[in-house]
Amino acid sequence: MTRVERHTSFGGRQEVWQHDSEVLNCAMRFGTYLPAAAVRGEPCPVLYWLSGLTCTEQNFITKAGAQAYAALHNLILVAPDTSPRGEGVADDTAYDLGQGAGFYLNATQAPWSAHYRMQDYVAQELPDLIEQHFPASGARSISGHSMGGHGALVTALRNPGRYRSVSAFAPIVAPSQVPWGRKAFTAYLGDDAAAWAQWDAAELIRSLSADAERLPLLVDQGLGDEFLEEQLRPELLEAACRAAEYPLTLRRNEGHDHSYYSIASFIGDHVAFHAAALKG
Repeated sequence: MTRVERHTSFGGRQEVWQHDSEVLNCAMRFGTYLPAAAVRGEPCPVLYWLSGLTCTEQNFITKAGAQAYAALHNLILVAPDTSPRGEGVADDTAYDLGQGAGFYLNATQAPWSAHYRMQDYVAQELPDLIEQHFPASGARSISGHSMGGHGALVTALRNPGRYRSVSAFAPIVAPSQVPWGRKAFTAYLGDDAAAWAQWDAAELIRSLSADAERLPLLVDQGLGDEFLEEQLRPELLEAACRAAEYPLTLRRNEGHDHSYYSIASFIGDHVAFHAAALKG
């Protein structure tokens, strides 16, 4: 593992690291923000952030303004890249498939299955790496934006007991029912609708048993989001949570769009939400 960036920020350190991923069979980068307590070696809980289509680890760490809030609450922030990358890794010319568009699932179809196992990476390999090399307490929460919001929801739902809370900004809540998701799922998973349901947050919530884990869930959605009606459809998550008695706080924010301006507006609320769960 090699550190490729280090910047002092709010009394802590923003870093970027590169390592060879056994799960993805390629080199990967991730950002870490270490608050002052973690720099001193004190164990701190970790908030994982999953970014959206076309993003790398850089978007969140340079645009969201989350470091100030992580410093305030003594949280480590971890932001991985959104897909496997490199020569020999399958790709597509479109922005919504291939490199930069991993959808945080485990692909089963060639040629994607050789590298695209982002669920195993974000849920297992990356946390193991963080807890081995950084002063992480073992308490985890997860959040994300758009495709990464889908990833955060699905990762929390598929891995009960691993996270304390989950949140999302403008998530793709029902990818089986929207163009972005149907395109990615067909390529990565094939045509089996049952396979799709295992990576669809609305379907996973709807199918929860009465005694299944129900994490605190906070979602912010901008009403000025250009993808709201066609790709995001938060009402489908709302209906699934109502049917399953899942504790959802869905905030619809007038005028806000799909950009990091919206994320920066509410990231302090999300970090505080996760801090309360992580330290509770």
